[in-house]
Amino acid sequence: MKMVPISQIFFEFPFVSTGEFGSDPQISFVTADSRQVRPGALFVAMSGGSADGHKYIPDAIARGAAAVVGEQPLPGLSVPYLRVENSRQSLAHLAAGFYGYPARKLTMIGVTGTDGKTTTSNLLYQILLAAGLKTGMISTVNALIGSEVLDTGFHVTTPDAPDVQRYLARMVEAGLTHVVLETTSHGWAQYRVDACEFDIGVITNVTHEHLDYHGSYENYRAAKARLFTSLAETLPKVRGNRYLGVLNRDDQSYPYLADVTKVRQACYGQSPDSNVRAVDISYNPDGIRFTASGDDFCVEVHSPLMGAFNVSNCLAALTAAVVGLGIDPQVAAEGIASLPGVPGRMERIDLGQDFTAIVDFAHTPNALKVALEAARPLTAGRVIAVFGSAGLRDKEKRRMMAEVSAELADVSLLTAEDPRTESLDEILEEMSAGARSKGAVEEKTFWRVQDRGAAIRLAVKMAKSGDLVICCGKGHEQSMCFGTQEYAWDDRIALRTALSELLGLDGPQMPYLPTQEKNDR
Repeated sequence: MKMVPISQIFFEFPFVSTGEFGSDPQISFVTADSRQVRPGALFVAMSGGSADGHKYIPDAIARGAAAVVGEQPLPGLSVPYLRVENSRQSLAHLAAGFYGYPARKLTMIGVTGTDGKTTTSNLLYQILLAAGLKTGMISTVNALIGSEVLDTGFHVTTPDAPDVQRYLARMVEAGLTHVVLETTSHGWAQYRVDACEFDIGVITNVTHEHLDYHGSYENYRAAKARLFTSLAETLPKVRGNRYLGVLNRDDQSYPYLADVTKVRQACYGQSPDSNVRAVDISYNPDGIRFTASGDDFCVEVHSPLMGAFNVSNCLAALTAAVVGLGIDPQVAAEGIASLPGVPGRMERIDLGQDFTAIVDFAHTPNALKVALEAARPLTAGRVIAVFGSAGLRDKEKRRMMAEVSAELADVSLLTAEDPRTESLDEILEEMSAGARSKGAVEEKTFWRVQDRGAAIRLAVKMAKSGDLVICCGKGHEQSMCFGTQEYAWDDRIALRTALSELLGLDGPQMPYLPTQEKNDR
C-alpha cells in the first residue's frame, strides 16, 4: 500500500494552510467522502453542495482518518487538522501531492466544450496512437490505461479530483507519455482537474447548457475558459512544454477565449481566418470527407463519423495533434480514419429492419439540432425523433429542444430523460408548449409518452420503409434517474428490444423503468 507523510503531500501545496502536522502521520489515500475513509486516510471536509463535510469529521476519525483538512476552525481534534480557505480547490492539489504530481511527467491535453468533447477526445487519442505515442485517455465514458479500460461512472461528468490524479499516476507507472483528458464545466467549476497542468487546451464549442448550475452563459463560458487560462500557469516539464490553445474560429466563444488565452493559439474552422480549415467537404453514406488546409500543409481527411459537426470535431483533433504536437498531417488523417465511431454517438442499430435506427447522446438544443441535421440526408423518408429533457437541470432547454425537433424532425416523441425529483408530467408539458409554439400538433406531429421504452417502441412501430428513427439524450449512459434512484437503462438495448419485437426476433428484454407501470395501466 502506498504511504506518504502528510508533510510531503503539503510540500508544494500552493495555498495558505494553518495547523500542525503533529507526528507527521503516513497517509494511505486522500478522499472527500467520509464513507470511503479507512485507516491512514486524509479526509478533506468540503463545504457547499448537498451536505457540509465538516459534520462528518467525527465519523471520518472514527473510521481511522490519520489527518483532516477543512475550512472551519476546529480545535481539539485527536488527529492533525489543517485549515485552508477552499477545501474543494485544495483537494485536487492534495491528491496530486499524494501521487507526486503525475501530470508533470506527462504531456497533458485537455478537451472541453458543450458538445463533441467525447468524440474529439477519442479522435485525438486515435491520432496519438497512430503516431506511436504511448497515450492514455480519461473521458466521461471511461479511462484508458494501456489495454485496461476503467468505467468512470453512470452519468457523464469529469471524475472527482482524487480519481483523476490516481488515473494519471497509474498512467505514469504504465510508462505512458501523453494523456487526453475530457473536461466538463462542472469539473472546472468544482476544481476537479486543477493540478493537471495542461500543455494543450482544445475547445469544441460553448452553447446553451448547464445554466441551472452556472447561472448564466457568461459564467458557463468562464468555467470552460479555466482550461485556457490555466495553460499559462503550467510549470516547465522535463518532457518540454507545448503551450497551445486550440480554439474554434466558427464558434461564438472565439473572441472571448482568444482574449483570455495568454499562450500560443491556433484556431480551426471553415472560416477563411482559421489557421486550419476544412474545404471541399462532402457527406456520404460512408461518412465525411474534406481537405484540411493549414499554413504549411494540406491533407485529405476521411472519417466514418456522420454529420457536419464531426467535421469540426475532426479539425479540432487534427489541429491539436499537428500544430500542438508536431504530428505528421498524414498520420493524423490516418488516426481520424481509424475511429469507426464512439459509443452512443450517431450509433446505428441494425437488425435487418427496412429503416434506419440511430442512438445519439444529443441532450442540448444545439446537439439535437446538429444530430437532426445530420440525420436528414440519411433518409428519403421521415425523421422520427425520441428525446426528453432532464429534471433539476436547465429548464429553458425543455422548450428549446422541443422547438428544434418540431422544426427539423417530422415526428417528435417527447419522453422521460432523468426526471429526478421533478414531475415528469410538468416537464413534458413544458416541452409540449415548445413544440406547439413552432406549429407542431399533438398526436399528429408530436406525442407525449412518459415511458421511454414505450416511446421507443412507438417510434419503431411508426417507422415505414426508408424512414429514420433517432433516439437522443442518453447515448452510452447506463442508467436513468427517477426520484433519487438510478435504474439500469441503455437506449441501445431498448432500441434493440423494440426492433426485435417488431421483426419477431429473439432479443433482450426491455429495461425496467417505473413509468412502465403507468404505461401498462
